[in-house]
Amino acid sequence: MTKIRIMESNIQQKELISATEHFIKQHFAADSSGHDWFHIDRVRNMALKLAETEGGNRYLIEMAALLHDLDDWKLGNGENFSKTKQWFQQINIDLADAEKIEQIIKQVSFKGAGVETRAENIEAKIVQDADRLDAIGAIGIARTFAYGGNKQRLLYDPEIEPELHNSFEEYKKTTAPTINHFYEKLLLLKDRMNTKTAKEIAEKRHVFMEDYLAQFFLEWGCKK
Repeated sequence: MTKIRIMESNIQQKELISATEHFIKQHFAADSSGHDWFHIDRVRNMALKLAETEGGNRYLIEMAALLHDLDDWKLGNGENFSKTKQWFQQINIDLADAEKIEQIIKQVSFKGAGVETRAENIEAKIVQDADRLDAIGAIGIARTFAYGGNKQRLLYDPEIEPELHNSFEEYKKTTAPTINHFYEKLLLLKDRMNTKTAKEIAEKRHVFMEDYLAQFFLEWGCKK
């Protein structure tokens, strides 16, 4: 009986993942801010890759990765309800699992250079790492400029210095040029990875960003 129950549970989990994937793919199909379906799919795939060596409950990790941007404040349009909770009600997910997934999601987002965003368990650490890895390197650079354009921000202004925000409220209010975001967030992420595997991946992506910025400033100054 125990084996049968495990099999039934695994089948149900696969069905919930499939339904959630379909829902998220449709929901983010038209996003132009760098938080599109392909970003979410990369985060999901990276999280599962990290789980291969770091462990954790793969079902909770995959569901949290798929849903991690659904209620993201950066993408909000004034709604005062949780779209994640609403989705869970539609798919009739186990309440204990739903609570665990929501807790993981709450620990994913970066909230400012001076704000501690500690992940409390291996699942949260993995999803947080996967999301942050997608914010750095070549794709991270592309997403940063996509977001800046989406929010109608300046590319760069030498007169506006980067600011290391000490509160989430300060971070949310920033309208600084896109290049500032490298110093306010992206270049900080390498040292804020949780897992050994993510730290190794982040090293190379971090160097790529440093090289990009060096070239950017050479070209900005018409030197190369």
